[in-house]
Amino acid sequence: MATMQIYCVGGAIRDELLGLPVKDRDWVVVGATPDEMLALGYQPVGRDFPVFLHPKTHEEYALARTERKTAPGYAGFVFHTDPGVTLEDDLARRDLTINAIARAPDGSLIDPHGGQRDLAARILRHVAPAFAEDPVRILRVARFAARFNDFSLAPETLVLMQQMVANGEVDALVAERVWQELANGLMEAQPSRMFETLRACGALQRLLPELDRLWGVPQRADYHPEIDTGVHVMMVIDMAARLDLSLPARFAALTHDLGKGTTPAEILPRHAGHELRSVALLEPLCTRLRVPTDCRDVARLVARFHGDMYRVAELRPETKVKILERCDALRRPARFEEVLGACAADYRGRLGFAERDYAAADQWRQVLAAVQGVDAGAVARACEDPAQIPARVHEARVKAVAALVTSSTAP
Repeated sequence: MATMQIYCVGGAIRDELLGLPVKDRDWVVVGATPDEMLALGYQPVGRDFPVFLHPKTHEEYALARTERKTAPGYAGFVFHTDPGVTLEDDLARRDLTINAIARAPDGSLIDPHGGQRDLAARILRHVAPAFAEDPVRILRVARFAARFNDFSLAPETLVLMQQMVANGEVDALVAERVWQELANGLMEAQPSRMFETLRACGALQRLLPELDRLWGVPQRADYHPEIDTGVHVMMVIDMAARLDLSLPARFAALTHDLGKGTTPAEILPRHAGHELRSVALLEPLCTRLRVPTDCRDVARLVARFHGDMYRVAELRPETKVKILERCDALRRPARFEEVLGACAADYRGRLGFAERDYAAADQWRQVLAAVQGVDAGAVARACEDPAQIPARVHEARVKAVAALVTSSTAP
C-alpha cells in the first residue's frame, strides 16, 4: 500500500491548462491491486478493466493499464493491469498528446509526450503509432476538432487516420458508438469541423456516404450564393450551433438536404423533388446508425417540409393547415419549434444570410396559434354525422388561417 500513487489525468488537466471549466475528473492509480482498492472502500464499476468509484466523491479511479490489440475494431483489445504498470505506461496508450498529461499530488505535471507544447501551439497530435489500433479515435479527434475550433490537426495524425480508413478499421465500428460520437460532435461549438475532419481522412464516405456525396453538388446561386451543397450543410450545422438548437434540430440540419446528392445531373443546379429524396435517404441512415426516435422524427419533418416552411407566405391556407397536421404541431408544439429552429438554420446557413431574420418562423407561429384557437370540441358537438367530424374540424382550421391571412393583409 505504501507504493500506491494517484494522479489526475486527461481532459481535466487539459481543460485546466486551457482555462476552461472542468466538468469531470479522472484519476489513475499506480501501484495498487483491485483487492487493495476494495479494502479502501472503492466500488468496482469496470467490466473490461478495473475501474472504481471513490467512496465519497464517486469520481472514477482506474488502475494504470496497458493494452494489446487482438482483433479488428475498437473492442479488440486485451488490457493488462498490475502494480508494476507505471504512469508513463498508462499515458502512452492515450489518444492525443493534449490528453496525456497527468498531475501529481504535489501539483507537478507529468507530460512525457509534449501535451503542453501542443496545447500552446493549438495542435491535435496523436501520442504514438498505437493510435491506429482503435478506430474510435478517428471519431474522437474529429469531435475535438469541433470543440477546440482554433486547433489544427497535425499532418502526421491525418495521414495515420487516412491509413486506418484504408485498412478498414472504421468499418468495424458499431452503430451505437458512431452515433454517440456524431451526436456529441453536433453539440460542439463548431460541428462542421468534425465532419470536415472525417471527410479529410476518408471516414465520412464510409460512415455517412449520403452526406459525403453532397460536396461538389451545385445549387442555384440566387438561392445559395455558396453554391456547393456540402459547404451549405456545414454552414447550416454551424448556424444551428450558433442558435443553440437541440440535438434533434441539429441532426435535422445535418440531414435536411441529403436528396440533393441524388439529383439527376441534367436538371442541376435545380433540385426539384429533393425533399422527398432526402426523406427516402434518411430512413435507412437512421436505421443503420440506430438514431434515436426524437432525432429521426424531427429530421424527417425538416427534410420533407423545409422548402414549404420557407414559402409560408405563398401557401394556401389549406396547405398550411395540412402541413401543421402532418407535423402533429397541435399535439407536439415543442417539437414543431425544433423544426422551425432547423429551418431557420437552413435559411441563415448561406453565404451572406447569417444575420438575416427568418421571418417565416414567426409567420408559422401565428398560423399555429390560429389553428390552436379553433374549438374542436364545439365543432364536433355541432356535427350531426360523427364520421364528418375530422373534415369539419379541418375546415374550421382552414377558415381560421384564412381569416388570419385576410386580417394581416387588410389596409
